[in-house]
Amino acid sequence: MPKAILFLLLNLFGLFNLTAQLTIIVDAIPANTPENDPIHIAGSFQGWEPGSAAYQLAEDTTENRFHLDLPSGTGDIEFKFTRGSWEKVEGDENGNFVPNRFYSGNEGDTLYLQILGWEDLDGNGGGQSTAADNVQILTDSFYMPQFNEYRRVWLYLPPDYHDTNVDYPVLYMHDGQNVFDALTSFVGEWEVDETLNALHAQGDPGIIVVAIDNGGASRIEEYTPWPNPTYGGGQGAAYVEFIVQELKPFIDENYRTLADQQHTGIMGSSLGGLISTFAGIEYQHVFGKIGAFSPSYWFSSEAYNHVSNTGMQNDLRIYQLMGTLEGDEHVQNMLNMEETMISAGFPDAEILSVEKSDGQHSEWFWAREFGDAYLWLFQQNSTSNFDVNSVLNGVHCFPNPTDGALSLSFYLKNAGFVQVDLTDTTGQLIKTIYGNSLQNGNHEFHFNLDSSGLSPGVYFCTIRTREEQVSKRFILK
Repeated sequence: MPKAILFLLLNLFGLFNLTAQLTIIVDAIPANTPENDPIHIAGSFQGWEPGSAAYQLAEDTTENRFHLDLPSGTGDIEFKFTRGSWEKVEGDENGNFVPNRFYSGNEGDTLYLQILGWEDLDGNGGGQSTAADNVQILTDSFYMPQFNEYRRVWLYLPPDYHDTNVDYPVLYMHDGQNVFDALTSFVGEWEVDETLNALHAQGDPGIIVVAIDNGGASRIEEYTPWPNPTYGGGQGAAYVEFIVQELKPFIDENYRTLADQQHTGIMGSSLGGLISTFAGIEYQHVFGKIGAFSPSYWFSSEAYNHVSNTGMQNDLRIYQLMGTLEGDEHVQNMLNMEETMISAGFPDAEILSVEKSDGQHSEWFWAREFGDAYLWLFQQNSTSNFDVNSVLNGVHCFPNPTDGALSLSFYLKNAGFVQVDLTDTTGQLIKTIYGNSLQNGNHEFHFNLDSSGLSPGVYFCTIRTREEQVSKRFILK
């Protein structure tokens, strides 16, 4: 019996309360809640599954409330309540979007909460859309022959699209519910339209964005090219085939696109990051840009094997992002993927792996970093001077491989302190260089590794500011 279900059964029979980390009690729900609808909790501790039976709250009819004991060791949590799906997620008293709940407490705490409204049951249709005027639903029923299903597809066109004859690059994105509109998102939106419109107002030539809704309960299946023994999956190749063979030809035929590989990108987060990396590597003749935000490389080691076995076949620009708060293991997975890509022949200068010290596995983080990623991926198309959030840009470690003389170059947006650490693959610190009161602009640090007594192999150079850090991998011959 799965552990989560065992915990639930013990909780329901009152046999496990002494070891529960947190007791959730919902003592008020909206009056219009359907009588037979279950109440579920979905959050960071269980993969944001909106209808998991293991996390359905038990109803206490004598006290008119619902409760659930979370197992010991759950830790700090982000969460929301649903009635079994993200289409039936909680809202405010008017049914509008509300941010994730957050709780950080102690063993044995009891948390009393109220659900104020439901997005799908509010009288005005669930609140107000936050999508910009130049975002449209291309269709709510684009046919996917690979799955014999229909799917909603969103379309962002640059603000001046209808006033020009310009052809535009195209970026394909996953989890379309979360890309443009807080109303349809389940944990917040990426604000892609707001970011791109701001960039356009400051001189960026623009881009078309096509966002495909995830399949809800089939999301894991569609975003994973290989099965996981615990979570299943494995239909990702068919999903990417849909984008390449069905959706992209339609977009190129009906809109003014730069349809070539150099001007076509694919981007997503979490499992969406995993499937984006797979798509870019598998279809290098189609995609020239990969944006992998908090990619779930942990799902299968085949992610690395796929890169190694496929190798570099076309020029490809790759942007990876991970938050330090997502965990050391996930940061290391990202760096391992960069190393795998370089070993497979992809140039170091065309891969940027960014770690942000405050980053979390969350839409707000990905929204904040989207502009920076877009500008780096499509910078040959961009003339914008947009003040992006990143303090570090253009980090490059060279020559790579090196015989002993190593240089690290970067662009520093804000004046301040910089620290550069040289480490081996185990994280053992070898050397540190400090740069105090550096000014805005381009900088270059130099290492002399001849006297360091290092053996040939793989090492890392990490540049740190007070706001963020970026690591680059290099090989000592």
